[in-house]
Amino acid sequence: MSHRLIRSLAATAVAALTIVGTGACTAAEDSAIAPTAVAASHDHAAVAGGPSITNRQLAGLRAATSAYHDIERANADQWNVPVTPCWYNAAGAMGYHYADVTRIDGTVDSLRPEALMYEPMQNGRMRLVGVEYIVPIDAWTGEGRPSLFGRDFDRNDALGLYVLHVWAWRDNPAGIHAGWNRKVSCAYAAEREERP
Repeated sequence: MSHRLIRSLAATAVAALTIVGTGACTAAEDSAIAPTAVAASHDHAAVAGGPSITNRQLAGLRAATSAYHDIERANADQWNVPVTPCWYNAAGAMGYHYADVTRIDGTVDSLRPEALMYEPMQNGRMRLVGVEYIVPIDAWTGEGRPSLFGRDFDRNDALGLYVLHVWAWRDNPAGIHAGWNRKVSCAYAAEREERP
């Protein structure tokens, strides 16, 4: 990982450490935190909203990240660097990104995402909505762009990163790999930032 990216992640983490709140969860919020079901006819069917990830792959990713509905568990397992405030724009939101910075390198693994995405809830809890795979452009040595699930990562020159979103825990009408999700909100965020 580049020193520039590490410094950027660390600076953002220091600024955002006060984000996570705790509190009792109401019955309505408990049901809101439950994973969204994705219907499919068989394991090899493409998941609704995105042709590149199969139900079997999505099930594997969910199994690998299901414990992280509890953000304290995610933090304990090294997803403890809040690299962004709650990001939103007119197309929707991404929420907060919590990264395991030891994973941000030149490799990709479908069961080891670099960041978890959380939507802030009204009671201060964080709801796991998806994952993001992150590869620094200057660390990638493969041909073309990195890819997972038969889909190339998006290139973000402003951040110097290749990225791929998977909305594994929240339905996204724009597609499972879309950057923004109109069903996710930053309305209850302690820190939020409108992005282009």
